[in-house]
Amino acid sequence: MADPEAVVTRQSDAGSQAGRKATADAFPGGWGDKWRNACERLEQAGYGASICRAYHRHGPEVARHAGPANAVRLGRAVSEVVIRAGRQAAAILPEAAVIAAIRLKDGEAFHRWLELVELTARHAPESVSDLLLGTSKFLSLLDVSGLEAFIRMGIATGRSDPERRRRFLACEDEEAGRFLDRESGQANFVELESRLKLYFPALWGMRPAIVEVPRNAPEHLRRRTGFGQGIIHMPAAFPGFNADRSKALYHAALAHMGAHMRFSRKTFPVGELKPLQMAMIALIEDARAERLAMKELPGLAALWRPFHDAPVGGSPIAAGLMARLAGVLVDPDREDADGWVSKGRSLFEEAFAKTPHAQGWVREIGGLLGNDLGQMRLQFDAKTYVVQPAYRDDSMWLWSFDEEDRETMNAEQMLESARLETEETEDAQREPQDSEPDDSENAEEVTLSLQEERGILAARYPEFDHLSGRERPDWCSVFEYVPAEASPKRLERLLEERSDLAGRLTALIRASRISRQERMRRQTDGEFLDLDACIEAAVARRAGEVPDTRIHGRYERRNRDLSVHLLIDTSRSTGDPLPGSGKTVLNVEQEAAALMAHAMAELGDPFAVAGFCSDTREDVRYLRIKEFGEAFDSAALSRLCGLESAFSTRLGAAMRHAAADLQRQQTHRRLLLVVTDGEPSDIDVDGETYLCEDARAAVHAINRQGIDVFCVMLDSGARSDAERIFGTRNILALDAAEKLVDVLPALYLRLRE
Repeated sequence: MADPEAVVTRQSDAGSQAGRKATADAFPGGWGDKWRNACERLEQAGYGASICRAYHRHGPEVARHAGPANAVRLGRAVSEVVIRAGRQAAAILPEAAVIAAIRLKDGEAFHRWLELVELTARHAPESVSDLLLGTSKFLSLLDVSGLEAFIRMGIATGRSDPERRRRFLACEDEEAGRFLDRESGQANFVELESRLKLYFPALWGMRPAIVEVPRNAPEHLRRRTGFGQGIIHMPAAFPGFNADRSKALYHAALAHMGAHMRFSRKTFPVGELKPLQMAMIALIEDARAERLAMKELPGLAALWRPFHDAPVGGSPIAAGLMARLAGVLVDPDREDADGWVSKGRSLFEEAFAKTPHAQGWVREIGGLLGNDLGQMRLQFDAKTYVVQPAYRDDSMWLWSFDEEDRETMNAEQMLESARLETEETEDAQREPQDSEPDDSENAEEVTLSLQEERGILAARYPEFDHLSGRERPDWCSVFEYVPAEASPKRLERLLEERSDLAGRLTALIRASRISRQERMRRQTDGEFLDLDACIEAAVARRAGEVPDTRIHGRYERRNRDLSVHLLIDTSRSTGDPLPGSGKTVLNVEQEAAALMAHAMAELGDPFAVAGFCSDTREDVRYLRIKEFGEAFDSAALSRLCGLESAFSTRLGAAMRHAAADLQRQQTHRRLLLVVTDGEPSDIDVDGETYLCEDARAAVHAINRQGIDVFCVMLDSGARSDAERIFGTRNILALDAAEKLVDVLPALYLRLRE
């Protein structure tokens, strides 16, 4: 009989020989010596046995996928990380490097990845471990350039706040998640928010608050829609679905939630129900509400049924059979021969035919089917169970947890219920809503009063981060507020007293003739020959007649085809007086806007006027003074007079929002005219260049849309980056409204170029 120890020794020797051969294959030629030297340096540095073992174990694998040079280079990165970020992060690095090498499939890209790890270790050492642990996730969504933008954005976000920086790079921050959603090509809630908030009341005639589930919520809650306290919680994104599919999912989820708000009138006590029975009762109630909704709105069937794609057959598991039952209940024509599924369909159809609007039978049938599944000994894990299909909600709203129920619930259920209630209460405090979802009129009244107080969320816009070279997706929220009104007498008196100035401005704009060039034919002289006239002249000459000498043509602009948007800065600095004048910057802005608006109104040119300021990126305030198509009357003058100086100047977001209005104007030229006194600024931004670079990027983006951007600069003595933002040729200096007639000709001349 063989000696067991000898057998183990021979196996160990064989394993060692195989390992040595694999290492030799990974480091051919002179790379073997370089690899051994790298291992020895780590051992001699005294970083610890775990770090050396990890490098020695994973280095050859890195060499096979990214080349021996990168495997040796990895040793230097390990040293850098252990010095700056600690031993724990350094021990994680070699295994993460294998994942990166396999994902990237390119030696140069892997080398850049190592440099990014070292960059993080230098500027965000507390975040290295989280970044490395998320390697598979990050590289499944981002290429190396996208990862670099993400890391630099995280470093800049928490430059003076390590914990905020860590949360961003660990994807615990909402903006980090939105960045990854955008880069991965998924549709996300923020991108669709304004559309969804119009879709729901259009479909169901109710206006509950619709908010995003916090990204720090448990994973299973972040994947499904939830409801409570009159608030609908929507997932930030639906992982695994492309953009088009995700958009359909959001609409299907809202339609499903509306079906419950319309047809699910009561909740059920938990009592002694088991988790599987609770899940089954929720499934039956989902089907009942959807069946009623499809009777009222037949088009919903085409929205919901494509997501019921559970395959028929295969090994039976509880979650799979439940998904199959959901499919046959939403689509009566669907076939499924499974006995349990057939029983569920038969019980549902019989009860629904008798009393579709009653809910008592839902609990009875759901409990019975859940008990059957339990007796079939099919595996069901309540901790990992996720409602299928993806558009259906978590059904937590369906249960009433009274004291008796709480005593019978296990600890995990109690913790989950308490967390949900706390979260919904906090959301309700942030955005008060009527707690009774069925009362659509009350919900609408609350929503409207809230909008008047806080403004209406009109859009979210990206913001350019010059450090990462990327836009922060959906970074700024633009709220439209109802402008205050004040007596228009001051501006009416200005227009009356300076009627001569208003007349000169009108004449100046009338003479500008900014439009497409028209071809003028049959001219005595010009820029080209009019071929038709030339032929007619030649024919006349052959016939012995006197030819017409008007054989030339030229291009002329005979009218105006221009729309203008005046965007007025109303930040706190506009309350400062202009040097050498008793007027504030805002006073001059109002007067200049009134004079120019009066002139354009006289000529019938399309134009709009709006004011803006900001109170952090979450509240960029936009005030519509006059919209395109509206008359410039005393009401518009009252709104213009009512502007007040307050808050800060987040210029980029305001320009993007104004440009969105201009983009819809069908004119030959479109002009965004920004009237301001200083540099962009806001209280949530560190550094002087960030918002300046964003505004500059916004101007370039707006120009690419075919919109001209000019700045009327009022010198209040404040620091100005206007030249960098708009360009030297696109700035008009102004210190009094009367000087408009001096500066506007230059503007209109440039528009004709």
